[in-house]
Amino acid sequence: MEKINRETVQTLLNDYQDEKVYVHVEVTSGMYASHMDERVFNSGMFLRNVQVVFTQGAIRGGDNGEFRVGLKLDNGGWIYVLGLTHFEVNDNGEFIMHGFNYDGKLASALEISTKEFFK
Repeated sequence: MEKINRETVQTLLNDYQDEKVYVHVEVTSGMYASHMDERVFNSGMFLRNVQVVFTQGAIRGGDNGEFRVGLKLDNGGWIYVLGLTHFEVNDNGEFIMHGFNYDGKLASALEISTKEFFK
């Protein structure tokens, strides 16, 4: 994976716009932290192989190396993921954006594919 380049990621988002795609979203705000500090509240979210159509994809932020990506869905809803730092398009054509914390552990993920992700 490479660090997010805002222009490249925006171009890739545009490539999937108005198409039926599958998304994977994963966020953890403390999965690893509570082992080090019992006062940290663990929370997280996991969504996989949900088919959507987004009419607009936008990347913002980056001043501190962390980006946020929003997908405006065709029904008016939104998918919004914060803390993304790296991206790649893998050999399966899956557009993967991950956010890694300061220890290099996964903190957030937004993945987009025209095919279902491996189950």
